[in-house]
Order: sequence, then C-alpha cells, then structure tokens
Amino acid sequence: MTETDRPRPLAVIGGGFSGFVVARQLLRALPDDRRVLLCERTHEAGRGLAYSTSNPDHLLNLRAAQMSADPDRPGDFQDWLQRSAFDSTERSGIRVTDAGTFAARGLYGRYLAEHVARTEAGAGTRLEHARNSIVDVVPERDGFALRTGTGARIPVAGIVLAMGNLAGPVAARSRHRRDPWEPKGFGQLDPARDVLVVGTGLTMMDSVAALRRHGFAGRIVAVSRRGLVPKPHAPVPAWPRPDLSAETRASLRRLLAWGRAEIAAARAVGVDWRSVIDALRPMTDALWAGLPRAEQARFLRHLRPYWDVHRHRTAPPAADAIAEEVARGTLVVLAGRIRSVIDETSHAVVTLQPRGGTGTLRIDAQTILDATGFSRLAETEDPLVRNLLARGLVRPGPFGLGLDATPDGAVVSPRGEAPLWAIGPMLRGVLWECIAVPDIRDASVPLADAIAARLADV
Repeated sequence: MTETDRPRPLAVIGGGFSGFVVARQLLRALPDDRRVLLCERTHEAGRGLAYSTSNPDHLLNLRAAQMSADPDRPGDFQDWLQRSAFDSTERSGIRVTDAGTFAARGLYGRYLAEHVARTEAGAGTRLEHARNSIVDVVPERDGFALRTGTGARIPVAGIVLAMGNLAGPVAARSRHRRDPWEPKGFGQLDPARDVLVVGTGLTMMDSVAALRRHGFAGRIVAVSRRGLVPKPHAPVPAWPRPDLSAETRASLRRLLAWGRAEIAAARAVGVDWRSVIDALRPMTDALWAGLPRAEQARFLRHLRPYWDVHRHRTAPPAADAIAEEVARGTLVVLAGRIRSVIDETSHAVVTLQPRGGTGTLRIDAQTILDATGFSRLAETEDPLVRNLLARGLVRPGPFGLGLDATPDGAVVSPRGEAPLWAIGPMLRGVLWECIAVPDIRDASVPLADAIAARLADV
C-alpha cells in the first residue's frame, strides 16, 4: 500500500490528558492501517497545561487511588508512586493524609509521560504528532482538512475535539495582568503592594502556592462573586446510594430538600456530609439530564458555586495552606464584583463592589492574576473554536457551556451528520461529570469503539 492509498488519519485535537487517553484507545479500536494524529502545539503530549507544573505544592484534587490513566488497572498511578524513585523535591510532592494520598500534578505529568512513551513505542508510525496549532477545519468529501497556524493543510477522516478547558474572557483588563501559570518573576514582586487574584476556586489556590513558592511575601487579595473556597477532602465512610422518586429528580427544590435531610440524617449517626455528596457521584449525570431546562437554569444561577466547592474538593494540605494564609491575614478572600480597573504606572487601581454592600473597596494591585476558569463556548477567543462555529460545524450546547453533542460524545453539527466527536470539558452542559480524570478515562473506551464503528462504514 502506498502512502496515498492509506486511509486518512483520525485527528485528536488537544494533546493533554483527554487527547492522549482517547488517542491510545483509538489505536486499540481502529484497524492497523488507520493512523491517529495527535495535535498539540504547546505542551508535551499527555501533560497538557494541568500537569506541566513543577511546583510540588500544586497537588492533584483527587486521591492517587482514583487517578489511574489505565481503565483496566484502577490502582496503576498509586502503584507507580510506590515503585518509582524520586528525588527529595519530587518526594515532597507526595502527601499522605488521613483522607488518602495526594500527589503533585507534576508527578502525575511524569507518570503520563511514561504512558505516552510506551504508547508511542508500541504504535510505531500509527501515532503521529502535529506540533503546529490547528486554527481551522475545512469540510471535505472524505472528512476534513485541518489548517495549521503556518498555513499547512492536513487531510483527516474525522476529528475528536479534546482541548480541555477553554480559557475564559479576561476578567480584569489591565497591562498589569499576568498569567498565573507563568510564575517567572513572581519573586521580584514588591512585598509592600497587593497582588489581586480574580477567582477563589482551585486555580486561586494554585496561584497562591505559585506566588509563595517563587518568593512573594506580600498580601494576596482574592475576589469572586460569592467568595467561596473549595472544601477539603476528609476520610469518610460510604453512604447508601439514594433511591429518588421521579418527582424529586425533576425538581431542584425537592432535590435540595432531600440533600439537606439526608445530610442531617448522616450527621445524626456521626457521618460527614461528604459521604452524602459522594453517594450521588454515580448518578449525577442522570440527575442533571433529568432536570427540566428551567430547573437546570435555576441550578446554574443559584446553586452551582455552592455545589462546586463541595463536590470538587481539594487536597487537605492545600486547604490547610490556604486556611493558614487567611488566619495570618496574608490572604484576604472577598465576595464581590470588580467595578473598574484603572492602570497607573506601577499598579492598577481596582474598585470592588462587596457582595451585599453599598460602598466600594479600593485595591492597589501591582499584579492581577486571572483565576476565573473556563469560558462559555461563545466567549472563547480560541481561533479553532471560533472558526468551527463560524463554519457551522459545531454549535453551543446547553447554556453555552460546551458543544452540542450526544452524551456519548458525537458532536451535533448544524451541517448534518459529520465525523466529529468530543471528550472531556468540551461536553460540559450535555454531561455534568465530564472534567475529572476518572470520567475522561472511562469515557475514552466507548468513544473509541463508536468512532471505529463509524469509520468502518465509510
């Protein structure tokens, strides 16, 4: 078979965790003559942005026991931690707590790099890497043509969108704004001036750890609309999975009442609220899908921030570090909105409207770090997503949180049936639990099988 006779490859756009695990499963599911093209411009394959950090204080938010990249070996990452050799800095990124073992994200990146290396060795020429950024997709009779940032054209049979979390719109426009994931120079910041972090979630916690690790000793002010900080994990017993009536499943008010009653019942027998939340974990997607659209909207408008800090918990050492900062007054967490940002020569004058208050608060911030997280699809400045929307190949899904797609990952294209799929955060809104490693890992297997079946009919 000549090169021109070979079937077009299947492209996976995004080479972080989502992209790597689905690429590996595609190598398993597709016939030997079908190549997989893994497109990742910026980071090492597998690591992505999330696992490229070298800061040992940037801990995974899930226990090591839950973080296997191999769906057939659920304890693989924990076993890897036990059998691998680490230097003293790496070893400091392994924290054993009563709630379980939590590892630094950089260590997890090293673990993934080993998986990538083994996958590449076994795949040979079937796995290819595209190091250019993919900025556009042009429909063709046999699939698509990818357009790179350098103008190259790459023909493919189909595409899996696995870009992870899309960057959100800039929360505070200022020339003093800096990327929290680019900490070079944090140690040269003036300890007499505040650093402002916009957002109080998990990225805020990472930002504080980065500032301290790189030597900034001054005050940090973190602000979000509600000022909520993620709760820590704790050792908890299992709680029975609930049997909810159809009436309860269809009503946010009834679900909330059930949750409060169940937590009270658990507390009465000495069981922590976390057990009740964890008991919902296997049925969260079904509960979300079963809510009427108006009830979903109410959840997003009123309850989502509270759900997120209780559901998406953090490692106890990370929570302890934040609590100590707050107790010392070196970290101030505020609930409110940014009303204005005015750049001065050496700092930005930020005016905040505290939540529930009538006055305003002024922050003179030498640096502003944006920790607000992901964006809605239409808000992103990602050129590929914007071109996909403009060409009518994709459309926003429920509430614009991600792509319109079926729960199994097939993208619903306004242009009709198209060989487009998505995995991970790109499915947010269609699914509710689609952003954590276990969800993405497990979803990659049936997705690869479905793609192989579809391409076999082409």
